[in-house]
Amino acid sequence: MTAIPDAARARIGGDPLTEAFTARRGSHWFARRPLPVDDPAATWEALLHTPRSGKTVAYLHVPFCESHCLFCGFYRHGARDGFSAPYAAMLVRDLEREAGSTAQTSGPIHAVYLGGGTPTALDAPDLHAVITAARTHLPLTPDCEITVEGRVHGFDDEMITACLEAGANRFSIGIQTFNTAVRHRLGRKADRDAAERLLAGLVARDRAAVICDLIYGLPGQTLETWRDDVRTAIELGLDGVDLYALTLVPHSPLAQSIDKGAQPSAPPLADHARFYGAGLDLLDTAGWRHLSQAHWARTTRERNLYNQSVKEQAHCLAFGAGAGGLLAGHRYRLEPDEALYRHRIAADEKPLAALFAPASDPPARAAVAASLESGRMAPDHLETLAGAGFAARLAPLLDHWTEAGLVAPAPGGVALTRAGWFWQPNLIGALMALIPDDARPPNNPGTGWADKSPSSPPSPHERTVHHGPRDPNRDQRQPVHL
Repeated sequence: MTAIPDAARARIGGDPLTEAFTARRGSHWFARRPLPVDDPAATWEALLHTPRSGKTVAYLHVPFCESHCLFCGFYRHGARDGFSAPYAAMLVRDLEREAGSTAQTSGPIHAVYLGGGTPTALDAPDLHAVITAARTHLPLTPDCEITVEGRVHGFDDEMITACLEAGANRFSIGIQTFNTAVRHRLGRKADRDAAERLLAGLVARDRAAVICDLIYGLPGQTLETWRDDVRTAIELGLDGVDLYALTLVPHSPLAQSIDKGAQPSAPPLADHARFYGAGLDLLDTAGWRHLSQAHWARTTRERNLYNQSVKEQAHCLAFGAGAGGLLAGHRYRLEPDEALYRHRIAADEKPLAALFAPASDPPARAAVAASLESGRMAPDHLETLAGAGFAARLAPLLDHWTEAGLVAPAPGGVALTRAGWFWQPNLIGALMALIPDDARPPNNPGTGWADKSPSSPPSPHERTVHHGPRDPNRDQRQPVHL
């Protein structure tokens, strides 16, 4: 019988939601740092001439915000006067300059995500130009999901109209909380009424999916204020909602503010679990569909394509200062300094800041991790991804997790329980340890590359997760980029 690793062993007895583990893993299951390639320019050129196959998304980065919210570790540039048109012009040029390349044209693109920063910090005509350029220079599918990430402050009717007329069909609004007192303490300018008005107005237009992000575990947040946040999202008639846990990063602005006594202490992990469970219960009672660990949908308009595709290791074409992407298993990052990014684009060069060789992690790890996003585990199916013997190695672990209240029997395997959904990152980490280093799916057409990667010997199927755009703490938001 396979021994259960200590890290995978859950507490038996007590409340599984709050007590199954003593710590919660981050949402990214990978741990190995990739190695940079020896000749980035030559490798990139080879990648551009290599046909692409399988699911592909695109990420456009706008690294500007009008203010720096305390919980956000991804603030880069202030939205100063006059920044919008010059930056948008270079972002459009970034999309144009490789529009004829094989990598950019050889397969359809299923989702586009404009993140930041705050894309809605751009002026309305400039944001319209950027979305239009993406539709012009990328081979988008007819049903491509085009998401604009925004915040309440400054997202006026002119901006909304510009986005819709350019082709945006999904808005992801970073509400975080509707509670005015908590919002203001965190640096959010708009109050509850403004947040509700924006979302209600977007819903009333009925031209795009409307999603909002909520964060649990914020300083000063109580279980009742959290329930009120979730109820408000439900009552507004949104198409979807994301529930993210706050990860309090040491020495971050928020952590420093708490240390100085300017903020209340953040709730402990057990309260995070209670918040998540309460949110899950409210959404389930209201009939919302659970798409993944942090994402729910009320209507079929919300598909969550970008986030799910990235978790499944889809190719990601990246544009904009500081954007990160993935091509043929090669993670890459563009120049994060906005002025230097614009200078290099103006000089007609790809503003690469880093390009990494495919990771050594076997592709089965990505496939198995992605499978758990559905909340179900089918051992026989997982064995086709992770190789012969995986189901046998998995059986004692599933028995243990069943006893611990994290999974329950379901047709073909097991399903995550209410507690299992909260501890899902821990379960994914445990599954990774069961997969041998040389495991390889026998046939995984969704993540392939049409020919051998130009940086041999890595396999064309070797892939890695890339870090995200603007999670308020990266354990939060699902869009993930370098």
